[in-house]
Amino acid sequence: MATEDKNRATAAAILPLVGGAANVESIAHCMTRLRLGLHDRSLVDDEALKAVPAVMGVVEDDTYQIVLGPGTVARVTQEFEQLVEEGRASSETPAPVHTAEELADKGAALKARQKAKNSTPFKLFLRRIANIFVPLIPALIGCGIIAGLNGLLVNLGWLTSVTPALAAMASGFMALIAVFVGYNTAKEFGGTPILGGAVAAIIVFPGVANIDAFGQTLAPGQGGVLGALGAAVLAVYVEKWCRRWVPEALDVLVTPTLTVLISGLVTIFGLMYVAGEVSSAIGTFADWLLSTGGAGAGFLLGGFFLPLVMLGLHQALIPIHTTLIEQQGFTVLLPILAMAGAGQVGAAAAVYLRLPRNESIRRTIRSAMPAGLLGVGEPLIYGVSLPLGRPFITACVGGAFGGGFVGLFNQLGDSVGSTAIGPSGWALFPLLDGNHGLGSTIAIYAGGLLVGYVAGFVATYFFGFSKSLLAEFNVSQEPAPSTVAATGPAAASGDSQAKEPAGV
Repeated sequence: MATEDKNRATAAAILPLVGGAANVESIAHCMTRLRLGLHDRSLVDDEALKAVPAVMGVVEDDTYQIVLGPGTVARVTQEFEQLVEEGRASSETPAPVHTAEELADKGAALKARQKAKNSTPFKLFLRRIANIFVPLIPALIGCGIIAGLNGLLVNLGWLTSVTPALAAMASGFMALIAVFVGYNTAKEFGGTPILGGAVAAIIVFPGVANIDAFGQTLAPGQGGVLGALGAAVLAVYVEKWCRRWVPEALDVLVTPTLTVLISGLVTIFGLMYVAGEVSSAIGTFADWLLSTGGAGAGFLLGGFFLPLVMLGLHQALIPIHTTLIEQQGFTVLLPILAMAGAGQVGAAAAVYLRLPRNESIRRTIRSAMPAGLLGVGEPLIYGVSLPLGRPFITACVGGAFGGGFVGLFNQLGDSVGSTAIGPSGWALFPLLDGNHGLGSTIAIYAGGLLVGYVAGFVATYFFGFSKSLLAEFNVSQEPAPSTVAATGPAAASGDSQAKEPAGV
């Protein structure tokens, strides 16, 4: 079957299982998930969706999320959007409506849990921050790989006439990333995106070098993405104030002018300096943390990253990663955090051996393991370790040891970083960078993965199963532990509502 036909078939299989085109309110995707806004979630058939061959899992958050994996998700989303449009055009049937009593009975518990866990101001703010930076990830990945290729060619002395062009391709996006952050920020906070981009562009304009603020001469790019984010948020509030008070006849002239003028002045004579100090502090703290804390800091970061993800708090790290990449060329935190996935892989291998009679779980592990090795952890987390309980904890132990290994080398002076965010596992190799050559960086990261695999395997094999847990699951009649659609953010955001962990 051709790739296009396969993607369309997947989209066609998904659509009726989420209630049809009339039930789809919005469509978006991130690196691995198709994210759907739905009118009525009671129309979704979770179990049937999980049975679709290309679907790795489902997660219920503020949107309904279908895990498809990197690469596949973008292609399936495009086909899905076309099918939804075709469905809406061919039918005037409105979205199915139930009585208020019926909807209340089916959705009250779900809505209560979501409101309590996912709609706190802090988590909503973090989700907005993620929505600003996630669309930038493909460009960060592409430019990061080109930067790595260019560095390799420069070190080898090859293609000297081509490397300047590659350097321009790799650096162009990062030189203007503040503009894209400003654009997305204004869009996310309800303003005019281009005005957010215009205000953020001030930060990277070379002419700011002629301006003094707080007794210091400004530098182009000072404040970076944090300054751009703050400037665009300010622009949104100025614009909304103008829309409220400026007469409609003058709005088209006065509102954009005042928005750029007021926000621009505050950015130049305030935000650039403040954000620059904050950005510098972030870089300094990250260097200090790993140079002094080293193995201990890596152990804690690698071990607690997945619980952090399941609380939705990992989204606060996205602007930190981006700031470090902007300042230093790479983020030293991501390779350490990627060890959490290595722990999951090792734990899954141990589960595979400890449950020789349960072919259903073993089949799930076989199908999910390639994705896990490439850094897509949702199938292993929600299909294996989390429903079992203890193996999730021992997987985190594996991630802790892997993180401690990478952190130790950072403490010894060998920085290991990533030039982009998003990929993990083996997929991170093309994006690695450091301060002691590519070979050393790759070797340390590979060693960390190996330690994570081994530690996760050993911890799970010897400590991941109680006698009752083995008795319950190591039987051929038992199906794989099912994962119920989460009502909180999952691997990418929030609390999982998977099956109650067994045997913890």
